[in-house]
Amino acid sequence: MNTAESRLKNFPVSWFSTVMGMCGLSIAWNRAEHFFNSGFCLSSILLGITTLLFLVLLIIYTRKLIKYRAEVIEELKHPVKHAFFPTISISLLLLSAAYLQRDPDLSLILWVVGASLQLILTLYVLSSWMHHDRYEITHLNPAWFIPVVGNMIVPIAGVHHAPIEISWLFFSMGLFFWPILTSIIFYRLVFYTALPERLLPTLFIFIAPPAVGTIAWVTLTGHVDAFTHFMFSFGLAFTLLLFSQINHFRRIKFFLSWWAYSFPLAAMTIASFLMTKQTGNVFYLYLGYLLITILNALIIVLIWKTVLAVYRREICVAGH
Repeated sequence: MNTAESRLKNFPVSWFSTVMGMCGLSIAWNRAEHFFNSGFCLSSILLGITTLLFLVLLIIYTRKLIKYRAEVIEELKHPVKHAFFPTISISLLLLSAAYLQRDPDLSLILWVVGASLQLILTLYVLSSWMHHDRYEITHLNPAWFIPVVGNMIVPIAGVHHAPIEISWLFFSMGLFFWPILTSIIFYRLVFYTALPERLLPTLFIFIAPPAVGTIAWVTLTGHVDAFTHFMFSFGLAFTLLLFSQINHFRRIKFFLSWWAYSFPLAAMTIASFLMTKQTGNVFYLYLGYLLITILNALIIVLIWKTVLAVYRREICVAGH
């Protein structure tokens, strides 16, 4: 097997987390541009790049599915890797949200495909959790949020494309499993061996459910209430907790899992600008400015590290 075929065979589905991070950045900039009063629309450029990235990754992974179906099935049944398959459906849902004002028809298509795929993957993952003979407590990690809690992303564009009851269905599934997974994952972190180094960046996923929940709740209800403040504050508390450990994260060797830093931080940034718009409180505005500055720097580092790892052939290798 030549090098190109070997890399295709070992191409991980977690590559789609890069689309989530880039799409989060695009949406964050779209929200920020309303406050910057600038005629330059960086968000449109970022969205174009993100769309192209998604298409390239989709073509590559489809090729892998055709040529190496057994490897894809093995990934789908893996106790850790299976949680990253919904990054495909969530990427579609985020692209739908990003295109909502720019191209409503495209947004609808992306949402229908993304929501349908998300439902299928959620039911598959929940069924595999309930009827299994392979999962152990050490397999548990924050990436397990993605398949079920990721459903809270559906309403962001869903309220514009379908009856609101459908968005409430997805939101309710995500909201139900958020505290459950938070509890058992923390139990695993405290009372069992530490997460493997390659999975440590997934700790940032703890920020995503309350941040996305804030956005989805306001989208569904149309206003800010006590529950909105609870979710936003919960996300902010986790953001502070994880940033207090930044020196620890900086010592970790680069893995593709580093992209787990990006979308949660982007979601918190978007939530900050949303809270600014809804409440008029400048605290949220300054917080949004701070977070988007950090997010920009982070994405630049992630892109550089990823390109370097691809050049050095450290990604898409057996065992990565």
